[in-house]
Formats: sequence, structure tokens, C-alpha cells
Amino acid sequence: ITGKYGTRYGASLRKIVKKYEIQQRSRYGCQFCGKTSVRRLAGGIWKCQGKTCGKTIAGGCWTLATGAAVTAKTSIGRLRKAQGEEK
Repeated sequence: ITGKYGTRYGASLRKIVKKYEIQQRSRYGCQFCGKTSVRRLAGGIWKCQGKTCGKTIAGGCWTLATGAAVTAKTSIGRLRKAQGEEK
């Protein structure tokens, strides 16, 4: 993937770029249809390539879900669960 840079820019930077390029080009699981068919269209825009789904999802620039988004989602779920048990 980073062979296009040759010996330019240094090994450390090429390793970082390789990590991000692998993340952005891989397929992710769709949260609506369950298929592994979500691909990146542009920075932060992801689209399910499934025939029946075709949903467009806003996500992170390089990955579908960022670390902060996952943390927020689990915190909200935990708070909802605690609020449901309280009633």
C-alpha cells in the first residue's frame, strides 16, 4: 500500500500512512442490515453496498466508528440501562 512512496518520507511516517490506508479501504459491518459491506465514499461518509440496504452513514474519517463515538455510545447505553432499572 505504501510502496508508492518508495524511500521517501521515512519509515515511521510510511507505517502510519499504511495503518490509515488499510483502515479506510477495508469493509465494515452495517449496523442496519448486518452485512460486511460498508465502504468509505469520502472523508467521514460511509455507504452500505448491500443490494437491499444502501444506507449512507456518517462516521470517522478513517474508520466507521471513532474511539470517542464508541465511548459515548457505551456510556449512553449504560445510563439508559441504569435509568430503566431505577423506575
